[in-house]
Amino acid sequence: MATLVMKFGGTSVGSVEALTQAADIVQEQAREWERLVVVVSAMSGVTDALSKGAVTSASGDDQTYRAVVADLRVRHYRVADELLAADGERAQLLAAVDSYMDEFATFCHSVHVLGEVTPRAMDAITSLGERINARMLAAVLRQRGAKSEAVDATELIVTDATFQKAAPLMDATRAKAAARLAPLLDEGAVAVVTGFIAATESGVTTTLGRGGSDYSAAILGDCLDADEVWIWTDVDGVMTADPRIAPDARIIPLLSYGEVGELAYFGAKVLHPLTIRPVVERGIPLRVKNTFNPTCSGTCIVREPEATPGTVKAVTAIKGLSMVTVEGRGMMGVPGIAARTFAAVASQGASVLMISQSSSEQSICFIIPTETVAAVVGAVEEEMALELARRDVDRVWSLDDVVIVTAVGAGMRNTPGVAARVFGALGQGNINVIAMAQGSSDCSVSLVIAADAAAEAVRQIHREVILNAVSDQPDL
Repeated sequence: MATLVMKFGGTSVGSVEALTQAADIVQEQAREWERLVVVVSAMSGVTDALSKGAVTSASGDDQTYRAVVADLRVRHYRVADELLAADGERAQLLAAVDSYMDEFATFCHSVHVLGEVTPRAMDAITSLGERINARMLAAVLRQRGAKSEAVDATELIVTDATFQKAAPLMDATRAKAAARLAPLLDEGAVAVVTGFIAATESGVTTTLGRGGSDYSAAILGDCLDADEVWIWTDVDGVMTADPRIAPDARIIPLLSYGEVGELAYFGAKVLHPLTIRPVVERGIPLRVKNTFNPTCSGTCIVREPEATPGTVKAVTAIKGLSMVTVEGRGMMGVPGIAARTFAAVASQGASVLMISQSSSEQSICFIIPTETVAAVVGAVEEEMALELARRDVDRVWSLDDVVIVTAVGAGMRNTPGVAARVFGALGQGNINVIAMAQGSSDCSVSLVIAADAAAEAVRQIHREVILNAVSDQPDL
C-alpha cells in the first residue's frame, strides 16, 4: 500500500494560519495516499522557551519558568480557541495543555530544588511541546471529519540512553512502529506523531537532538517502508545559497543524497544532518516543500546524482570556527603524529569539520568550533609535550574567526575547470584562501577564509560559478 510520511516544522505548525494550512495539506494528501503518517514539531519557539525555563530554574530562578508556563498556556489556548469549536474536542485539548504545563512546572520546581538539570530531565522537559502540538493537529483534523490520532513517538522509536542526542535502535523501532501504527493506518486514519522525541527500551524519554523531527520522519519512513518522505518547511526547497546572503539564490530541483549530505554538514539549515541516513539506506525519495507555497515542486532528494558532472549546484558556509595548526620541521616522516593529534582532539569531545596537511608533513591544520579551541589546543600541547621540548613540534596555535565555505555538486573532482572557476571567483573578489580540502567524495570542495569575507565569498561563488557556469576553462 502506498505510504507517505510528512513532517511539519515549527513554523509550519506555529500559528493558527500555519496549522490551518498544514491541515489543508494533510487532508489533500490523505486523498492521494493510502497510508499517511504526519510528524510534527512543537510550535516555533516553544522548545526554546521550555529549555530556558529549565536552565533558569537550575540557576536558582524560580520566576522565569512560571512566566513560561503562563505564556505557553495562553499561546496554546488562543490557537485552540480559534481552531476548535466549543465542544468536547476543545475541552479535551485544553485539559491536555493544562496537564503538560503542570508537568513542566513540576519538573522545573524539582530542578530548582536540586540546583541542576540533567540531560535526562532536559529531554523530558523539552518533549512537551511536540506532545501538545500533535494533539492539536489531530484534533483539528478530527473536527474536519478526518480520522486521526495523536501518537507519542515514545511508543514507536526506540533509542539508546544518550540523552539529548539519542541514536535509534532500528530493529526494535521497526517492530514497535509496525505494531502501533499498522492497525491505525489500515483503518484509514492519519497518524499524527510527535517529532524529536523517542524512548529507551525501558521507556525513558529521549530526544534525537535539535532539529530531530526531520530525523523522526526519516526513521519512520524507513520502518514503515514508505514510498516517499516529505519535509514541509517555510522555504520552497533547498536553495543554491542562503537567500539572505545571495538574494538571487534559486531552488535546486534535484539533489543526490551525497550532495545534500555535504550541504547539511557544512551549514545548510533546511535539513537535519542525520535526516538522510535512514532514507538513503532504503532508497526512499525525500522531498523538501514549502507549507505556505504547496504548489511549488520543491527539491527532490534521490540516491543517484543528476547526470550533470562538474556542475556546482550550491554554496554554503559554516561560521563560528577556528583553525588549529600543529607545525614543526621535526614532524616530517615521524609516524603517529596525526593519530596522536586527533586522539587529543577526540579526548575533548570536539568535532573536526575539515583537515588539511602539507605534503612535506611539516604541518597539520584542522577546523573545529571556536568554543572548543582552548581545550583542544591545551590537550594537543599536553600530548606533544616531549616533541615541543625537543623542537620537533615548533608550536600549536589557533586562528579564530574563520569560516568554511563549501561548493557542492556531484562529479566535481573528475571534471576539469571546477577548481579554476571557484578560485577565480574568489580572486575577483580579492578574497584570500587560508586552507582548502576536497573530500573523499566527489561532491564538494571546502575553503577556509576569514569570517569577515564569508558573505562576499558566497556571493562571488554563487554569481560566477553557479549562475554563470562555464565549462571550457582549464583546471588548476
